[in-house]
Amino acid sequence: MSLVEYVHEQRWFGGKSMEVTGAEIVDQGVLRAEPRLADALVELRYGDGNHDLYQLLHGEDEYDLIADPSTGTQLVSLVRQGVTVPTTDGQIAFEPFAQLPATPSESSRLLGIEQSNSALVVDDMFFVKVYRRLEAGDNPDLELTRFLVSHGYEHVPALYGWWSYSGPLLGATLGIVQQYVPGSIDGWSLALEELVGRPDDFVGRVRRLGEVIGELHTTLASDAHDPSFCAEEPSPESVALLAATVDEDIEQVFLHLPTDDEAVAPIAGRGDAVRDLLRGLASVGSVGRRIRHHGDLHLGQVLWANGDWLVIDFEGEPARSLPERRTKRSPLRDVAGMLRSFTYAAAVAGVSHRDVEGRARAEFLDAYQEAVQGSGLLPSRDATERLLRIFELEKAVYELRYELSHRPDWVPVPVAGIMRLLEEAA
Repeated sequence: MSLVEYVHEQRWFGGKSMEVTGAEIVDQGVLRAEPRLADALVELRYGDGNHDLYQLLHGEDEYDLIADPSTGTQLVSLVRQGVTVPTTDGQIAFEPFAQLPATPSESSRLLGIEQSNSALVVDDMFFVKVYRRLEAGDNPDLELTRFLVSHGYEHVPALYGWWSYSGPLLGATLGIVQQYVPGSIDGWSLALEELVGRPDDFVGRVRRLGEVIGELHTTLASDAHDPSFCAEEPSPESVALLAATVDEDIEQVFLHLPTDDEAVAPIAGRGDAVRDLLRGLASVGSVGRRIRHHGDLHLGQVLWANGDWLVIDFEGEPARSLPERRTKRSPLRDVAGMLRSFTYAAAVAGVSHRDVEGRARAEFLDAYQEAVQGSGLLPSRDATERLLRIFELEKAVYELRYELSHRPDWVPVPVAGIMRLLEEAA
């Protein structure tokens, strides 16, 4: 199998719809001589002239050794030692951030199903994430986690270190080592488990989640001397620009709604009404402050562990470029993502949409607003409610496009979300 064929078959390869015209290793460093383990930057070239860089941890005769039990232990060992590995044209630096606990065994396993990156668990103590598609600059996952830990935020797994590449091609984060939290359960799985038989338990936990997310946003906005993180006042035209983007999304999605799909019947022909709703909401006046935020917040990005919540995976939406993911935005974009996640959980669990979801929304929002009170992050209560509806509408329209293409059975969920927003405005 050629390198092109191998990469094209991997779940983490994001260019499957592109015509791949070539692949080659453009730089690499040897992390271990025997048995050989090398960290390589692979350039994928496309028919339209563009290209991407991906990371491969490969051996003498294998393209990728990510699943080998010794790979994760080697990466942790290099971070612990703070080693710098020369490459053909640059270097790979392994940097410890905190003292790494001693490991009892030295074994690693691939965690779950690979998505856009690869994750390893080493000795049930370390969570190692290997970034696959590489872009120039610090990965937001590392950047935000490091900032939060440095500023005393306690609701992220401990950061132990990372490794990065620097050379004439680019400088990029290659991977991160954090605390592995055994016995934890992600919020999505917990919701599906509790919403059916113990909805009060879940609603109670959601209130605490609102506090944790509120503390997350106030911490991210807490350093006025760090230009990458200090809160900023939005420009006067920021709402108009946001509304224009969402309006274009609405136009495109409604233009291509299938005419023979009963699931979209409630909103068929109502594109103008949805755009009118957006225009009405866009007259919000002040929009609060813009900050660095999670960027892809939902129930799958939080863990329930030891009686409290942890927030994970700060990369942002994988389809967006790294500069887009580092852009400061309203924290309400995160809030809207979590609220839409409640909707999905209630729908998938098959519980009363209005009752349980409504209670979860109210508890989360009350706790969140209490946590950020006095921070200056949000505008007035009325403006906050309007802005939140804009972000929920943006999210629901995005979901509708995604479900129509990937999960037709789930189309009723975003349709119901759009209908709810229309009904509330009526």
